[in-house]
Amino acid sequence: MSNTQRPLNLRSIALTAFLPTLLFSVGEGAIIPLIPLVANDLGATLAIAGVIAAMIMFGELVGDIPSGWIVARIGERTSMIYASLVTIGAVIICIVAPNPLVLGLGIFLIGIATAVFALARHAFMTSYVPLVYRARALSTLGGVFRAGWFVGPFLSAALIHLTGSTQAAFWVFIVCCVLAVTVLLLLPDPTRDLAAPSAGPEHAGSAAASASPVDAAPTDAAPPSTAAGLFQTIRAHRRVLVRLGTGAALVGAMRASRTVMLPLWAVSIGVSAPDTALIIGIAGGIDFVLFYVSGQIMDRFGRIWSAVPSMIGLGLGHVALAFTHDLPSNVGWFIGVAMFLSLANGIGSGLLMTLGADLAPQRHPAPFLGAWRFTADFGSAVAPLAVAGITALASVAIASGIIGVFGLFGAVLLGRYIPRFAPHRPRSLL
Repeated sequence: MSNTQRPLNLRSIALTAFLPTLLFSVGEGAIIPLIPLVANDLGATLAIAGVIAAMIMFGELVGDIPSGWIVARIGERTSMIYASLVTIGAVIICIVAPNPLVLGLGIFLIGIATAVFALARHAFMTSYVPLVYRARALSTLGGVFRAGWFVGPFLSAALIHLTGSTQAAFWVFIVCCVLAVTVLLLLPDPTRDLAAPSAGPEHAGSAAASASPVDAAPTDAAPPSTAAGLFQTIRAHRRVLVRLGTGAALVGAMRASRTVMLPLWAVSIGVSAPDTALIIGIAGGIDFVLFYVSGQIMDRFGRIWSAVPSMIGLGLGHVALAFTHDLPSNVGWFIGVAMFLSLANGIGSGLLMTLGADLAPQRHPAPFLGAWRFTADFGSAVAPLAVAGITALASVAIASGIIGVFGLFGAVLLGRYIPRFAPHRPRSLL
């Protein structure tokens, strides 16, 4: 390692570390609340619109399969550049889509590219952020994503108001991807001058190091090769991925359900597209402002104190929403529950990225992080499909109630397995 390399200073690399992520997430935030509405405009039923909205999560799940291998092979910056270019092509497909099927294909491709982009930035932060403020750094990264999801819907609402076309919001994503690629090409690559934190007891990040002696297994101790495949990595870390990973999958399921449920709920109770974007944008603001609070909680008191309250809140919010659909004040309840769900989600900002970083090998974390994200994104992909299926068979209200119960079960799993696999000793804040 060169003597000129230095440890990570978040302030010195804030522009190169976070700006591309912010741009990408602004574009994503601009279209996500409107996917069911665009699908509905193309003739999709409420249930089919839910399936199309779920394609972005399903695409992320599929994208997780090669993402660890891709990032380990070509590097973080190059991976993000290619992911942005693929996204531009996918968004163009969405714009010209003549029917819901083609729209769903475009959304699916966006999900694949998003998986690679997100994994690349996560791997970078895992490799170079010291453990003592890891949760704050990764919560900040989560906050950057949330900032984009906060700003994006407002841009969408303004464009829809000016053009009268819901699909105009997709152009925001194209512009943001072009800007992200420009930033990645023009600004220096931060990995060239940075040194990863030295390995040691304070920085041990493997699943075996995090597990208790009783629960650690020999298969967890040997990290896979730098560019190991997803399923090889899953086998190597199967104990932690089956146990704590199930809790992570339910976290992903609750977050994805919230993302799909709120636009579907708005369609079902007759809220207009601009009002839907505005309400979800305001809720995104609540979500965003709590990101650093979440990091402080996790670094000071432990990951469990962010994870369990967040999941309880998401579960209760879904259950409460289920009882409001046919009330005369259903729009008011929709707004209130949307804000409550954002509060619950906000205090869990950066949780999955932090847990993944805690468990991943310090050197070459990308393969494990790909497996970890695959586990979480499995829940993200299944939940919206479950919402669409239950909506088709019963109603959107029953779907919300069932998902809420699963959220409460997830809180139990996280409370049980975080102390076992990712124990945290409170440290003084530097």
